[in-house]
Amino acid sequence: MQTTGNLQMARIVCHNDESVREGYIRNGGKEVKLFTRALKAFQCNNRIVMAQRKHLDDFLRGRVIGRLECGRTQLEVSEELGIAQSVISRLWQRFQDDGNVSRCYSTGRPRVTTPNEDQYLAVTAKRNRRSTASDLSRQLSSATGTTVSRQTVYRRLRHIGLYARRPVRCVPLTATHCRLRLAWSREHALWTPQQWS
Repeated sequence: MQTTGNLQMARIVCHNDESVREGYIRNGGKEVKLFTRALKAFQCNNRIVMAQRKHLDDFLRGRVIGRLECGRTQLEVSEELGIAQSVISRLWQRFQDDGNVSRCYSTGRPRVTTPNEDQYLAVTAKRNRRSTASDLSRQLSSATGTTVSRQTVYRRLRHIGLYARRPVRCVPLTATHCRLRLAWSREHALWTPQQWS
């Protein structure tokens, strides 16, 4: 219990206990009567907790705007529909700004690079096969002003089919090597399995 002046107000706690009568809350083991202002706040808070878990559908948005246009206050609409007043305020503000209350759907975070910049990365990587993702990132930054990470460059190149490969070290064959290999293969072309073992 909190004491404010001469009045004692019970601490408001959200609960789902059906045994508590309307206008009372359970504090410890006993029921405590709520003052009118505290009761309204308690009911409103309980509704807000439930309403925060989902988005408002278009029908409910229309009901909110309709009631506000009829002259009701935001607090009254909030208490009637069980929606937080801040949500109603934002909805009303958006309706007054552009006349639209439907949700703006986004498909996620916008891409850092444009298709042209992706093409630039692809062309640069194909021209200079030995350049690393960090080098390409620096080149893109100096050419277009767009700063991207090494990992982003790596993903863009993988998307077009360019993967990081280590060049295999091999000894280049001379004309003599080629001639000797060809002679050896012709000599052994008709060998039987017994001759190979």
